[in-house]
Amino acid sequence: MSSDLKRTLDLKDSISVTAGSMIGCGIFIVSADIARQVESAFFLIIVWIIAGLFSLSGAIAYAEPVLNIKEDGGQYIFLKKMFNDLTAFLYGWSLLLVIQTATIGAVCIAVGKFLGILFPWISSTKYLIQTPFFSISTQQICALIVCIILTYINSRGIKYGVLTQNIFTATKILSIAGIIVFGIFFGCSLETITANFPYLMKFSDISISELEIISTATVGAIFAMVTWNNITFISAEVKDPDKNIPKALFWGVLLVFSLYLLINLLYVCSIPTEQIKTAPEDVVAVVLMQNIAGELGKIIIAIIILISACGSANGLIMTGARVYYQMAKDNLLFKSLAALNTKTNVPVNSLLLQCIWACMFILFCGNYSELLDYVIYAALIFYVLTAIGIFVYRFKNKETIKNKVPSLYGIFFIVTGSYIIYALTLNKFSSSMKTLLIIATGIPIYLAWKKFKNLYKIK
Repeated sequence: MSSDLKRTLDLKDSISVTAGSMIGCGIFIVSADIARQVESAFFLIIVWIIAGLFSLSGAIAYAEPVLNIKEDGGQYIFLKKMFNDLTAFLYGWSLLLVIQTATIGAVCIAVGKFLGILFPWISSTKYLIQTPFFSISTQQICALIVCIILTYINSRGIKYGVLTQNIFTATKILSIAGIIVFGIFFGCSLETITANFPYLMKFSDISISELEIISTATVGAIFAMVTWNNITFISAEVKDPDKNIPKALFWGVLLVFSLYLLINLLYVCSIPTEQIKTAPEDVVAVVLMQNIAGELGKIIIAIIILISACGSANGLIMTGARVYYQMAKDNLLFKSLAALNTKTNVPVNSLLLQCIWACMFILFCGNYSELLDYVIYAALIFYVLTAIGIFVYRFKNKETIKNKVPSLYGIFFIVTGSYIIYALTLNKFSSSMKTLLIIATGIPIYLAWKKFKNLYKIK
């Protein structure tokens, strides 16, 4: 086993990882649920604007720790330097236990779900094993296969993982752009626009209760773009990271935000709000393309979503394993997770652990929407904590810190994120408390691990 990761990713690769990890199947699915919550085409667009500005301001704010904290490991290392080992461990623990692995599981389940459009025998209701206590559907089998294949590709070396990522990212960006152009010319309707926007609201007309509904509904939109921070996880493999990672964060998030906003504008200009809310399987893009191209449009969308989901899963698998690798190097997890294969120079044990846990979600949860609230609540807590940590780190290093990002971006990110966490806690109390419990389990694990490694002199 070798000891160091190699810097092989350029700016193009870094943007591909950022954008490719973000663009999954969420953009095609979550708009229906958002529309049902906000009951308005106008509010649907507002939700996507808030989510986009939130993500973009966060990406810009995160450039500051990238420029000032030179150690590899991304957000995990940021939290360690801003606060302490426990905070960093809780983030890595939550990433392994739910944030990264549950997202990988959810995206792989979506692959199986949309393969079912092309091959009807792949379904959540068609079982290979069915007992009163345990069952496995053909959809779950497909999800498992996708997770294992993508993990294997990434275990062969970073060049294979990035090549796969670049192919998927380029294909889905061009595909989404094609849908937007095609939809503008053949889908938009003045009658639909007039029906969906009978009058223009002012922000001053939005009540407090409506603001809370919008904040809760924003969860779906944020879920569709939440993984922009993943590029920081592989900072050790990015050439000239001080320049390329901040650029990748900004341009990757801006690209995805623009595509997401445009496709949602296309939805509300082409499809009545009631049809958006009641889209079959919540896939609004299928309604759009079926209205334009019939059954052929449905097949085209299924293929595009498959490509998008596979690309997102690949990016998540590639980047997540690097955090567990870094934690093991810091002696916060078993040293075997820090082992790099001598031929491929990737943390194969961390990849394997991540794959096994993601497969557990696929086997024992098997539902895309069930995983959403857990992932977002945990991710938002650490996003906001990291943004607060930017100001903590400034205070602790005020004599030596050189590179500062305007505070407005971090403040907006903190205030918006905190309000969404508050709204989620009120409106989805049960899942929020379960997520907090998952995070909290890391505290006794951390204390027990410290005692264990001191007792047995583990170094």
